[in-house]
Amino acid sequence: MSNCTAVVALGGNAISKPGLPDTIPNQFEHTREALMGVLELVRRDYRLVITHGNGPQVGNALLRVELSRGKAPVLPLGIIVADTEGGMGYMIEQCFQNVLHEAKILRDVVSIVTQVVIDKNDSNLTNPTKFVGQFYSEEDAKRLAAESGWQVKVDGNRGWRRVVGSPIPLEIINRAAIKQLVESGVIVIAAGGGGVPVYREANGRYEGVDAVIDKDRASAVLARDIGAQELYILTSIDKVALNFNKPNQRDLDSMTVAEAESYAAEGHFPPGSMGPKIEAALSFLKSGGELVVICALENLSQALDGKAGTHIHP
Repeated sequence: MSNCTAVVALGGNAISKPGLPDTIPNQFEHTREALMGVLELVRRDYRLVITHGNGPQVGNALLRVELSRGKAPVLPLGIIVADTEGGMGYMIEQCFQNVLHEAKILRDVVSIVTQVVIDKNDSNLTNPTKFVGQFYSEEDAKRLAAESGWQVKVDGNRGWRRVVGSPIPLEIINRAAIKQLVESGVIVIAAGGGGVPVYREANGRYEGVDAVIDKDRASAVLARDIGAQELYILTSIDKVALNFNKPNQRDLDSMTVAEAESYAAEGHFPPGSMGPKIEAALSFLKSGGELVVICALENLSQALDGKAGTHIHP
């Protein structure tokens, strides 16, 4: 077993692909496909933790809550995050067990519903910006806001949606157990959807929060907390770019922390897209990490040999 530990953050497209029916059979199929690249890390004897997004699944769960309003108890957002983390963790766990079986590799896989500490006074909780759930007309959105205490905003030109806080993750409560499992060779699925946000009371008790944590930020904190050396952020594009989607776009094969900070200050990494990924990469590297790779999901194998993705170094 290698002494190198890596955290692999699967993007939202890994399980639910845009434009395709979001059925459970489709989710299983997409998950199996997504894990083929991760298998290469196992072949290279990495100690491994897998994280994942859950945006589409949380949206589906919120729709079920709306459709069952008045007929079943309302599920708070914190419980929905935990539910989807558990369900998706099972899906990834079983798919990876089957992938490993077919590859004749003996490694245990386990999924952990992960609590993540946030600051209850985080300003992101009082100024929510994270869109969740369905699109509504202005009339319906404001009615639901009045009935349920939501905050709603216009999401581009597609309609109105609920917005919730996205606080900064501070630490992983389950970190000691996760680290122990990883160091024993177990492949761990953790911090799914950014993990379940909780805060710590003055007396040491934990309380849940109806919010969502950015998956990449949580992955960086998890990687730091278990002493990982490498972080792989898998997304829908293969390389970080300057002047993205402009005629003078320039893809980056590599950059240092200092270069990334300079590019960020110039406005190349918008908050709604690449920004959180770069923030996660920088925080991990500044806390002792050795390498971050941002690449397309299907190109992970090539990225391991330096032939794809953007490689970020201290």
